[in-house]
Amino acid sequence: MGASLRLRQTLGQVGLGLALLFWGFNPSHAQPAPPRADFADWTGFVVAGDWHAHSGAPSEVFDNGRRDIAEALSSAGFDPQNISQFSVRPGRYPTAKPLKTNLKNLSEALQGAAPKPGGCLIYITSHGDPMGIVFGERILTPAMLGALLDQTCGQKPTIAIVSACFSGVFVNPLARPNRMIFTAARSDRTSFGCGEADRYSYFDTCFLSQISQAQDFTKLASQVRTCIALLEQATGVDLASEPQLYLGAQIRPLLTLLQLQMPPPRSAKP
Repeated sequence: MGASLRLRQTLGQVGLGLALLFWGFNPSHAQPAPPRADFADWTGFVVAGDWHAHSGAPSEVFDNGRRDIAEALSSAGFDPQNISQFSVRPGRYPTAKPLKTNLKNLSEALQGAAPKPGGCLIYITSHGDPMGIVFGERILTPAMLGALLDQTCGQKPTIAIVSACFSGVFVNPLARPNRMIFTAARSDRTSFGCGEADRYSYFDTCFLSQISQAQDFTKLASQVRTCIALLEQATGVDLASEPQLYLGAQIRPLLTLLQLQMPPPRSAKP
């Protein structure tokens, strides 16, 4: 018997016991449905914030990440219909039909998901600086993203992943007991892999290669950090990016229950 099945049965038994207590042990009352132990009712937002390499030349690196991260989340248990994608150049991708990357579209998408059950996941991949992350024609600051999440996802369990240089600046402003915050770098460090010829950034590479091997998001974060360290050592970077992780007290135990499915592994090569 798989761990997921045992968990569902246990949760069902607990739910039945509580229902019988509430209804006076009357078997004619239907038991409530047990809580879900997967991500099928979560809403996901995957954003490519720019379309340039670090040199300023055109690059597909962030849209490659956006496309394949959305696919990986779907394979890992998110309902594809609950995943919204955003691109600075949406017209280039008629199959995925991403929305235009701007604050209005993201805000409206988050507001539309607010009444739905389940939690929120937002993944942004782009260039960054100590003020925030490149988000289309503007910089999305930690205060702006924090306000958006407060107003929409609110108290729902929320995972925010920011893949960019200096993205550690998002950790403290976004930190809440119901949130996991995972960033590609410290607040004073760059991240890597944003050249014209790169398929993905280093962080997106490691996320994609490790999600197929992780049981849950806490283990995934640990495995991504190890993958980043090995990749940076292999390519001889001067200063390690040191991805940052915050786990709120409320979401930490929940994430150990929410199991990731196992999509096919991807290569860890950038």
